Amino acid sequence: MNAPVSMAEIWRGPFLESIHMGHAVVCGEGGEIIESWGDPSAIVLPRSSSKMLQAIPLVESGAADAFGLTGEQLALSCASHQGAPMHTDRVQSWLKNLGLSDDDLNCGPQTPRDEADLILMHKTDSSPCRYHNNCSGKHAGFLTLSQHLGSKDPIYVDPSHAVQKACLAAFEDLTEETSPGYGIDGCSAPNYAASLHGIARAMAFFASATDGGNTRQKAAARLRDAMRTYPELVAGNGRACTELMHAMDGRVTLKTGAEAFFIAIVPEKKIGVALKIVDGSTRGAECAIAAILVRLGVLEPNHPATLKRLNAPILNFAGQHTGEIRAGLAFQ
Repeated sequence: MNAPVSMAEIWRGPFLESIHMGHAVVCGEGGEIIESWGDPSAIVLPRSSSKMLQAIPLVESGAADAFGLTGEQLALSCASHQGAPMHTDRVQSWLKNLGLSDDDLNCGPQTPRDEADLILMHKTDSSPCRYHNNCSGKHAGFLTLSQHLGSKDPIYVDPSHAVQKACLAAFEDLTEETSPGYGIDGCSAPNYAASLHGIARAMAFFASATDGGNTRQKAAARLRDAMRTYPELVAGNGRACTELMHAMDGRVTLKTGAEAFFIAIVPEKKIGVALKIVDGSTRGAECAIAAILVRLGVLEPNHPATLKRLNAPILNFAGQHTGEIRAGLAFQ
């Protein structure tokens, strides 16, 4: 095993104050490693970065077409949204079309990250609902697949449920690995582990998938393209996924995961990227993925969305420029 390497650094004046260590892999369409940092074989939980893998059965099974799902709904099925009305209104409408309600979601209620919606909730003395959960779109997709499969079991997040069995089969097929196990995610669904190389290999599959391929390739292409067509639904205003996808004009699909995970899908180069910062720092992961995308030539280094995360100034409460977050030694 290789040790994690410096992927993001915090500088205060002339002093290196903090270092975010991590691992990253860039894979080609054949699953081969093109470039790596740290340990490609590190076993990781991809968290929400695996949502497009979990959504493969939704499309591949025919459920998406049977229920007439739109590109917006497919983007939401892969989203970690911030609970803004543009997200929650669509999820509620989706549930209504399934003949279901908030109570049918297995994810827990979550306070929205969207500031305007949070302020409104406080003003009206309202409580968060399950549809505010950042994973509610994924769960609406699970419910759609469950109905399509004819399941009567309402606990669709149970690993033994037909929905989760289908998700695991897709996950293991695309990572080309037998998962060593799972952890329970923040939304209560199982999140399966794989090597970082395996996750990058799966993302390379999404990158190279075409509408003219087999059923699984068509499903992957639809999900990938839905995400990059509707980046604001994948995350939300001000979020790294959304802003960086906009900055790259939809050429790349991005998805973050909890505890500093990130993936990138680059169709024009047919490559997939997987990244893990070992201390779980979001700022470290956002800086590192921006550095990799710049290195790959798909993200402009001077774009405002880039400079917000890579070579970004750190200001104190008086507005003084006190330091920067920079790419780590791995990218220098």
